[in-house]
Amino acid sequence: MEYYNYIKSFHLIFVITWFAGLFYIPRLFVYQIEAFHKPSPDKEILGKQLKLMAKRLWYIITWPSAILATIFAVWLLILQPYWLEQSWMHVKLVFVLLLFIYHYKTHVYYKQLQIDVVKKSSSYMRMWNEGATFILFAVVFLVVLKNAINWIWGVVGIVVLGVLIMVGFKIYKNIRAKNPDA
Repeated sequence: MEYYNYIKSFHLIFVITWFAGLFYIPRLFVYQIEAFHKPSPDKEILGKQLKLMAKRLWYIITWPSAILATIFAVWLLILQPYWLEQSWMHVKLVFVLLLFIYHYKTHVYYKQLQIDVVKKSSSYMRMWNEGATFILFAVVFLVVLKNAINWIWGVVGIVVLGVLIMVGFKIYKNIRAKNPDA
């Protein structure tokens, strides 16, 4: 199993690029939604550019990274099947399932915005943007700590992070209300 660490390295690289795509695409959604509400010709010019940026990010980086991260993860589990007997791995796989659901729902938003269907506000997308952050925190704590008690502290950390993000979001929203260019 001399090649095990290479497979693990590729898995980590593609997980990182997958998350990079998931972190950035909702920001593009925020900009697309805000551009949609601008007057012409700004609406059309910005909309066209942002759609192109989103398309390239989604299909050249995010989707391929998700697929490759999954392939390398399955390969790792084939090489180390005893992980599937460990409780921390069961919890991690639940969070991975949540990540796939998040990715799929993000894809739905992507498809809507590509055809100028705006069903969510830019504020909603700012909040949506934090979903991948919560999943990342949970998975990293699980993989590093591999312990149910420590994992509980990790969840407490996620909740605290969520509260801090919500407070930060409220502060930012108040700042934007006072100064729209912020």
